[in-house]
Amino acid sequence: MNYTLHQLKILIEVARQKSVTKASEELHMTQPAVSIQLRNFQDQFDIPLFEILGKKLFITDFGNSVVSIAQRIINEAENIRYMSTEFKGLYRGKLKISSVSTGKYVIPYFLNEFLSMHPGIDLELDVSNKKNVIDQLKNNQIDFALVSVPPEGISTDEELLMDNELYLISNQPEINPNAPIIKRELGSATRTAMESYFKNTKSGVKSLQLTSNEAVKQAVIAGLGNSILPLIGIRNEINTKQLYIIPSKGLPIRTSWRLIWRKEKKLSPIASAYLEFVSVNKKAIEKKYFGELKNPL
Repeated sequence: MNYTLHQLKILIEVARQKSVTKASEELHMTQPAVSIQLRNFQDQFDIPLFEILGKKLFITDFGNSVVSIAQRIINEAENIRYMSTEFKGLYRGKLKISSVSTGKYVIPYFLNEFLSMHPGIDLELDVSNKKNVIDQLKNNQIDFALVSVPPEGISTDEELLMDNELYLISNQPEINPNAPIIKRELGSATRTAMESYFKNTKSGVKSLQLTSNEAVKQAVIAGLGNSILPLIGIRNEINTKQLYIIPSKGLPIRTSWRLIWRKEKKLSPIASAYLEFVSVNKKAIEKKYFGELKNPL
């Protein structure tokens, strides 16, 4: 069997994008070049790595297994590449983190000092919906994921960062109880927490569905309805009185922001260094940047 690291990277990107065209754009290659390399790699196997159905590309079970192995090979190759500098006490390489959408209000503050201390580290931070974040974790494409609720069906370790509190919000100081409830998409941790709350309160008002916390926030500001959102994502709008927290029995809903990684994963020296940094400094970071979030009512 004869394959190159370049072919493995192409396979990983095609699997991630589920499209040769999109993969070629991400890799800054022509589509024919990607297709040729992918075909050359496929020719080394008797079992198909992917199949085309109705002009859509699907990765087979065998293909997904090969992608997982390919990702581990690429990770180890990068570790070898930067090993000499690590022995000199200098960290160089990549730190890969995927965060759920609301995590964009959290993770930068847990990164800035660490990256300043180690300027040779390149950060790959992907902010996406929870499904994509967990898929990246399952496929071993990242070092860490930032979530508020641990995923089911995958064994993980975690480092708790800080509390996450969700409140009922409106664009008026007094809520209209008949206004629609604006929800996130299915699978969102915010949506799950919200449905659990309204199930207990037996609310019968109609609901709207949007696909990001930012979209929900703007919809509430515009007066389309009320919602339950993490305080961390609306603190500026609370201060400017574009949004109001409505005191309500059973709220706030409390979860925790947590950095998670696969239990069986062998962390790179860079990932291990970052985890140690977070463990030592998380309380100071929370106090410095999020202290005003305590007791908002």
